[in-house]
Parts: sequence; C-alpha cells; structure tokens
Amino acid sequence: MNFIRKIARDAAIGVGVADDPASLDVFLRPGCAAAIWRRQTPPDVQSWIEDLDPDVLPRGRTVLRPNAVPETFDSLCEMSGLPEGPARDWLREDIATLASVVSELLKASVLRFRLDVVTTNACRKFHIDAITARLVCTYRGTGTQYGISPDGRDPSRVFTVPTGAPILLRGTLWPAEPPSGLLHRSPPIEGTDETRLVLVLDPVFDPDDDA
Repeated sequence: MNFIRKIARDAAIGVGVADDPASLDVFLRPGCAAAIWRRQTPPDVQSWIEDLDPDVLPRGRTVLRPNAVPETFDSLCEMSGLPEGPARDWLREDIATLASVVSELLKASVLRFRLDVVTTNACRKFHIDAITARLVCTYRGTGTQYGISPDGRDPSRVFTVPTGAPILLRGTLWPAEPPSGLLHRSPPIEGTDETRLVLVLDPVFDPDDDA
C-alpha cells in the first residue's frame, strides 16, 4: 500500500492508494482523507458495460445487510431489463465484494446502497458529504473528481478517479481533526451524451435512523 503525501503529481496529498482490498485499511490512518483501490475492470466486462443501452442499466437505492446485495442487484436488473450473462455475474459479485469490504473495514453490519445512472451535472459542486464515510465506484463513464482546498473554494488541482477504481471518502462526521480539506464532486457531463453507472455505499452505524 502507499500513503500519498509526497507524490502530488499522481494524487492529492492525504489520499491513500491500495493495490488490493486488504490494503484499504490505509483509510483508517490519521490524516488519510480518502483511499483509492487502484484497479481496472476486466476489459470484456468494461466493453459490455459501455455498450449497454442506458435504459437497461440497473438503478435503485435501499438500506441492507451486505449479504443481501446479490439478490438486490438481481432484482434491480430484472426491473431494468439487463440481460443475464457472465459480465452481469461479474458485476454482481464485484458489488457484493465492495459491500463486504466497506462493512468489514468500517465495522458496519448495515449499508445504504445506491446504484445510480447519471446523465446530468448531479453533485457537480465540490463538497464534503455530511456522513461518516462513503465508497464510490464508477463502473461506466468518468470517475469521481477530487482535490484539496484549504478555504472551501474549488481546488486548484483536480484529480479524477479511474473508471472501475473504488474510492473511500471521509465525510464531515468522521471523528478526525483538523479537517483534511479534501473535496470531491461528480464530473460535469451534461450535454456530452455521457452516461455514468455509479455505485455508492455508506456504512450505517445506527440502523434505526435509516428504518
């Protein structure tokens, strides 16, 4: 694993980079505002996702336990009309893996699950989410953008997470001081005909609040 403090040309200061899911525990280190799992979707699966009609991309949100992710994903696919096959199976298993990673790393038995299909400038302003932590993985389209801002203004240098690479982000409720100054946004894509498929997983520490 790498903890990026000095390689500013590759990532923002305070961003951990892991080459496998076990190394994502860098996210728990003091001063680490975010962590990226440096990986790529298998080329055949990526081509399949990119070639899909946007109308059949699965979408939905719910609160669930990690072991319910595969069944939930299949239900969303049935509703959207996404055809079965090896690539869909890979996507299901990968989303389930990410759910397990978040649950185990952050000690959360329940997750807020969101699978979004994005074609607009949703969340285009740089911000920090009012949550404890969040995992975002863009399976199709441009990945999440982030940068450091000491004063809350737009970062002067903007970095883009590669498609298929999950990023863990701390929110304003993360118990750490001082604030990191790391802001993020969804890339502005309105008017480009781009369609993004984005997974968002938030740990839930008090399930009664999300009932």
